[in-house]
Amino acid sequence: MRENNETMVTEFLLLGFSLLKDTRLYLFIVIFIIYIVTITCNIFIVIIVKTERRLHKPMYFFIGGLSFLEIWFPSVTVPRLLWSLKTRKDSISLVGCMLQFYFHFSLGAIEIFLLTAMAYDRYVAICNPLRYFMIMSPKICILLIVGSWVCGFSAVVVPCLQISSLSFCGGNQIDHYYCDLASLLKLSCSKTSSIETLFFCLSLFVILGCFFLIIISYLCIIRTTMRLPTASGRKKAFSTFASHLIVVLLFYSTNIFMFVRPSTGGLLHVNKILSVIPSVVTPLLNPIIYTLRNHEVIEAIKKTTMKMNVFRIQVVRDRVL
Repeated sequence: MRENNETMVTEFLLLGFSLLKDTRLYLFIVIFIIYIVTITCNIFIVIIVKTERRLHKPMYFFIGGLSFLEIWFPSVTVPRLLWSLKTRKDSISLVGCMLQFYFHFSLGAIEIFLLTAMAYDRYVAICNPLRYFMIMSPKICILLIVGSWVCGFSAVVVPCLQISSLSFCGGNQIDHYYCDLASLLKLSCSKTSSIETLFFCLSLFVILGCFFLIIISYLCIIRTTMRLPTASGRKKAFSTFASHLIVVLLFYSTNIFMFVRPSTGGLLHVNKILSVIPSVVTPLLNPIIYTLRNHEVIEAIKKTTMKMNVFRIQVVRDRVL
């Protein structure tokens, strides 16, 4: 108990989306289908990139790394959202809330760093093609992937520790479907201005810093592409980076709006709705975008599917015999 007799909060209530019973059921079904398809598609791409020799190239190595990340990123928040929609059990412990906060924002930061590494890969491929495989060696690709994960997990440590040291008293209702920063700060009875400033500066550095590097990369890529002598050459070059550019614009547009703002107290309801895009929609669209716009991936999927069908037929025959 505090000196002012206010009860310290030990658990929170994630309000999620305030919907009627039938609407909650429909939303549960839609999000459940999206989540299952997302996990299945991303696992499938990881397997294809790993097994198909024609995809053992730096670009596909990064696509596989992104798909691996997209298996875990929605898994931090979506299962908890589905559980709440199905059972109406909205409570989450303080420790569980802090863990969810840490992993959600860490994995989001990892995706930012990984998209930046993928932009660098496309820059080298188009602007310096003769040295591409020498610069983007397997060792460098692994370092970029591992570096993205290390930087992502490291970036959120200090803000998470500071938030976990806050005192939460009185209200415990979080107007979100996961433990979001602005909602947590709103419930705290401690001084939060330093944390707001730290998180804003961190978001500014990570999100806008990486976005600036991506923009510079694409300015160089577009300049090099426009200098190609033939229209077919320009079309081929454009096809190699168009998918990544679509993913970048989709992911960054929502994250810049949600986090690169001096104040975290306003537009909470808008943030809750927009957060569905990077948390639920983007992990599903990424494998679809990269698959539909890439001939080599489509051919690899067809080949893998044929192998799976042959294997299934062989298993059935063995059982019959």
